[in-house]
Amino acid sequence: MSFRKRNAVISSSNLTQSASSKTENASIPGVRPSPLDGRSTTSTGTASLDSLLAGHAGLPLGTSLLIGEHGTTDFAGVLVRYYAAEGMVQGHQIHVLGLHEHWRHELPGLSTDEKKSSGKSESSSDDKMKIAWRYESLASGGAPRDRNAIQRQSNSTTGTSSIFCHSFDLTKRLHPTDAKGQIGFHPSMSISGLSSRTKDSPSPFKQFINDVAYKLGNSPSSWIHRVIVPGLLTPTSYSSSSTRPEEVLQFLHALRALLRQYPARLTAIVTMPLSLYPRNTGFTRWMELLSDGVFELIPLQSSAVHAPPPSSKSDSKSDEQTQGLMKVHGLPIFHEKGGGSSESYAAHGDLSFSLSRSKGLVIKPFYLPPVGEDEQEKRMSESSKGNMDF
Repeated sequence: MSFRKRNAVISSSNLTQSASSKTENASIPGVRPSPLDGRSTTSTGTASLDSLLAGHAGLPLGTSLLIGEHGTTDFAGVLVRYYAAEGMVQGHQIHVLGLHEHWRHELPGLSTDEKKSSGKSESSSDDKMKIAWRYESLASGGAPRDRNAIQRQSNSTTGTSSIFCHSFDLTKRLHPTDAKGQIGFHPSMSISGLSSRTKDSPSPFKQFINDVAYKLGNSPSSWIHRVIVPGLLTPTSYSSSSTRPEEVLQFLHALRALLRQYPARLTAIVTMPLSLYPRNTGFTRWMELLSDGVFELIPLQSSAVHAPPPSSKSDSKSDEQTQGLMKVHGLPIFHEKGGGSSESYAAHGDLSFSLSRSKGLVIKPFYLPPVGEDEQEKRMSESSKGNMDF
């Protein structure tokens, strides 16, 4: 039984405090709750890859991805560059292992359409805030309201409408004004840097893990960190002493421990060449077991693989040209529903990918054209050429 008077007005102080706490949790840039279970997720920079991650529409924080690629192509490197560029635009802290600082200048830049849409949204939100704050008191029956609370609500609405996954252009480079985050390189894994290594010196893997753990422990809780390990165990970047199974597995185990220790602040993507370390070996299987998500890229051996990516003004048929196949061997699944993977096309058939300048790596279902469709196209082209001849 309630003892409160019926006509008493409830104070809005508790409501404003709860609203401010919610806005503080939701104000982290580049992070949004999963549509399945509400856990925090961040974007990989590739929209088609986000849609594959077990229905979470992004990479859940505290998880890692292992991407293996066959052949000598670098499609996995495109995914890693988009992952790093997305983190730089969102203001995240990025830790790169095995590369030098010149890799920073290879990150793709924001597309022109992205900048135009962001500018229009900011101007419209500012006009709405300037006009509507004077009429906020009408909803409360003419009673005056706190202007600071109104500003907090407007900031929360603009923050929630921020872009989760940006669109990048491979023909452009990331401008320093668009990069809000920080990136750190650890090129100690190169062969030239390991020439003076002795038996008593610590492993470069351990140095990298200790550095990342130190930065995680001494940074604010609102900072999101991204770990990037491109081309793990490649002979051009790693010496023979660093490719021993005991060192690599200990490194992945320590990285997994950091992900579990900071489940709301850290994500990681690791790429490796499957031509040198195939999946039928126990070493590669152990690496997959220590990763939350496992993908396999199989480029098609054709002239289209080595051709430059099509432009945004090209025909749709050239954009839809398949350049490789993708296999999903593991997804970060967290609850009894299966993480939503049964609803996506990842569990029903093969996947293919194509490279576009405006969309990056586009992942889509793979299907063969109907029998005779190619012959009909050839006949149509030959007939059109015959009509043009005089």
